[in-house]
This record gives sequence, C-alpha cells and structure tokens, in this order.
Amino acid sequence: MSPHGNRNFSVMTFQEFLLEGFEGGLQTQALLFALFLALYVVAVLGNLTMMVVITLDACLHSPMYFFLKNLSFVDLCYSSVIAPKALATFLSSSKLITFAGCATQLFFSLMGTTQGVLLAVMAYDRFVAICSSLCYPISMRPSVCARLVLGSYCGGCLNSILQTSLTFSLPFCSSNHIDHFFCDVPPLLRVACGDTALNELLLFGICGVIIVGVTIVVFISYGYITVTILRIRSAAGRHKIFSTCGSHMTAVTVLIGTVFVMYAQPGAVASMEQGKVVSVFYTLVILMLNPLIYSLRNKDVKDALWRLGQKHTAT
Repeated sequence: MSPHGNRNFSVMTFQEFLLEGFEGGLQTQALLFALFLALYVVAVLGNLTMMVVITLDACLHSPMYFFLKNLSFVDLCYSSVIAPKALATFLSSSKLITFAGCATQLFFSLMGTTQGVLLAVMAYDRFVAICSSLCYPISMRPSVCARLVLGSYCGGCLNSILQTSLTFSLPFCSSNHIDHFFCDVPPLLRVACGDTALNELLLFGICGVIIVGVTIVVFISYGYITVTILRIRSAAGRHKIFSTCGSHMTAVTVLIGTVFVMYAQPGAVASMEQGKVVSVFYTLVILMLNPLIYSLRNKDVKDALWRLGQKHTAT
C-alpha cells in the first residue's frame, strides 16, 4: 500500500528538485559544511593513498590487496557522488538539483552495492588463503580475481538500473522538496504519487539479500578461519592473521549495521530524520574509516607506507 493512501494529488513534471538537507540557520549550515568537508577530504586522501600504495608496492600485489584497491576506488567514487553537491548546498541559497542530476546521483549512489559484494569477496579470499593455502595460487589466480571484481561491479550496476528506473518511472506530486541532503530512494518515494509498494518491496528485498548474503559469506568464512587460527601454535602467526582479518571484520560490521538501520527495516522509508543522520555514516564516515582501518590495523600496509616514505626521503 502506498504511504500516500488514497489522497488526490496534483501531478506535475518537474525540471528540478530542492534538497532540503538539514534544518538550522546559517551557523548550523556552516558547521555542517565544515564537518562534511573534513570527512570528505580525509576519505579522498585516505582512499587515494591506499590505491597508490597498493599500486606502487610490489609486496602488496596479491589478490587480497587487489580487492582492497577496488574497494578504495568504489569508496572514493561513492563519496564523490554525494559530498560535493551536499557541500554546495550548505552555504548556498540555491539547493536545487536538476531532474537529470538527481537521477544520475541516485544511479551512482546505488552503485554502493558493489562495496558490500566486494567485502564478501574479500572474506572468501581470506578463507581460501588461510584454510586452503596450498590451493590458493590456483583458486585465486588473476583471471578469477578479475571475474570476481567484475561481478561485484555488475551487481552494483544491476541494482542501480533496477531501482533508478523504477523510482523515476513514478509520477511526482505537487511538491518537489526532497527531505534529504542527496537524492536517495526513500525520500524520493515520499514525494512520488501512486502506489510505491513495488519500489519499497524491491528496496527492502535487495538490501535484505545483500545484508543476508554478505553476512552468511563473512560468518562462514571467518568461522572456518577462526578454527584454523586456533590450531596455529605460533603466536606471531596468529597475530599476523588477526591483524588482517580484524580490519576486514570491523569494516563489514560497520557497513552492515548502517545499511540495515537505513534500508532493511519495514517503515525505513518513513523515518527521514533518522535516515539523514545514518546516511552521513554510510556516505562519508565509513568511507573515511575504511582506509584508516585497513592501514592502522594491517602490518603489511603500514610496512608498505614506511617503505614508500623511506624511498621518497632518499630521493
């Protein structure tokens, strides 16, 4: 059933939408601008650094870091789809976004699905590396890794095509005010006319599949990994494995938690105030934290950063 019930609407064709963003006066908007700018700059620098380090350091040319480099690329693109427009609206009197611009932003923001699939792929990679180490070079050969990454991007693209086409096939009502700081499915459904039940079902279903699928792959993989780690007698060996796996588990837990709160609950479409706050976490905070988590909790990355620093100093 549509959240709009049986009310009559004046259906209009809009050339642009107005992003209402967060409530508050000029001082509040300035504080939000400073917060978003800081988060965005750290996210961009962190993910760019991870990509450069993994590319330049030969010791990191392995499947695990190939996946991590793609995760950093997705995070970098995802944050750049959301943050610049949000920053432009905080201190501007014009908070408008064109119809085409809104559709484009929605399409590329939904590509964030790729992030969840990549995290599941990375869990599987760690499972094969630790539990079937003798088969690892064959099981995770370059062609297989490339197909896994391509599949992750295709999954994100399919989600984007489905949800963007269904959302913008709806007629929009007399208000073009979007109660959010970027174009997302829930706030767009609130200003759509007609029955949005199919859209809400698709949103709930896709997010449920992603959350359940990623969780199952991660927990099964790390269940086997934990058993294998407990059999290792060397304390140094156990610590090295925990340092790489711990960072991945942290990233997965934070992402799944925020996506569940935002999308995978019945009625999530209606709780926009909660949604705006949670959205800040998965559009910027997590993307800023991922490179920090993987660099500070990963000895191989820290060593690679040190080597690059030494090489730069020597030149």
